[in-house]
Amino acid sequence: MSLETRLTKTLGCQAPVIQTAMGWVATSQLVKASIHGGGFGFLAAAVMSAEECEAEIKSIKQSGDYPFGVNFHSFQKDVDKIVDMCIDYKVAAISYGRAPSAKVIDRVKAAGIKCVPTIGAGKHAPKAVEMGADVLVCQGQEGGGHTGYTPTWLLLAQVLDYKLDVPVVACGGFRDGRGLAAALAFGADGIAMGTRFMMSAESPVPQATKQAYLDAEVTKIPVSTKLDGLPQRMVMNPTLQDLENASSLGMLFRAIVNGFRFKAQSEMSMLETVKTAWKMASGTDLTLGQTLMAANAPIIIQKAMVDGNPDKGVLPSGQVAGLINDLPGAGDIIDTIITDAQERLQNTKSGN
Repeated sequence: MSLETRLTKTLGCQAPVIQTAMGWVATSQLVKASIHGGGFGFLAAAVMSAEECEAEIKSIKQSGDYPFGVNFHSFQKDVDKIVDMCIDYKVAAISYGRAPSAKVIDRVKAAGIKCVPTIGAGKHAPKAVEMGADVLVCQGQEGGGHTGYTPTWLLLAQVLDYKLDVPVVACGGFRDGRGLAAALAFGADGIAMGTRFMMSAESPVPQATKQAYLDAEVTKIPVSTKLDGLPQRMVMNPTLQDLENASSLGMLFRAIVNGFRFKAQSEMSMLETVKTAWKMASGTDLTLGQTLMAANAPIIIQKAMVDGNPDKGVLPSGQVAGLINDLPGAGDIIDTIITDAQERLQNTKSGN
């Protein structure tokens, strides 16, 4: 079923529902399920090499002529190659947090590709549009992984008050048609969901880890800065609890250990590793120890999200995981959301 809004017109999808780009989760498998169901899916290329990204894009393209997008970091190693692929394979959109250079934005827009940044603070909205955003995804504090400090509905109100001439998408705390209906009534043009799609049949997350999410409680999915120095919402588990309880000396020890792990993974010398970490720390508010932890954060996340050891890794999650108790197919998720939203909007119009 379809529900036309400015978002569907801009991105070419049937349903005003975006499947966000979650690292190691938003693979071609999940993207195909999302776009075949009528939504708009983003491939998480930010954790892929150029070769891996191309193979995933080809897999999606071969499954049918559906619009989809690619997410990447402006600072990742193969970003130029990935941008070229987005243009060559004619993907419909790119998504990002920290904006790429103006040159990259101009290139993709010249190729007809839409720019869909995610923002976590209202003040960033005008700047994002000025830099080329065609759609704004506003992720509130309830959202999973790295997140801001403003609750979803307050952030949405701030952005809508700017009256920017682009579709605005609400993100953080959504799982059903009730949420979509509320967002549309509030003035948004659609919703974006990560956790709901991560907890689906087509999600590549191992079953043991999915069960940990199913068991999660709303009040036990806090925001912590202990993983990489930045606020990140995660399910409380033994690993996160251990990080929270660690002393300054303990964190320093972890940072040193993680420094050696990063050295082994990157094949750099110890001097190069320290210089790299120092350079990163100098350009941010992070300490050297936090920077070393940040370098190893992907390894810790993969223990849960890829290896299937939820207690040994961390579980990035939206707070909404505490309200989800099933793992339906992505297409069923979208169908149910659209049907329910249409019914609720119709009842509102008729006064029922």
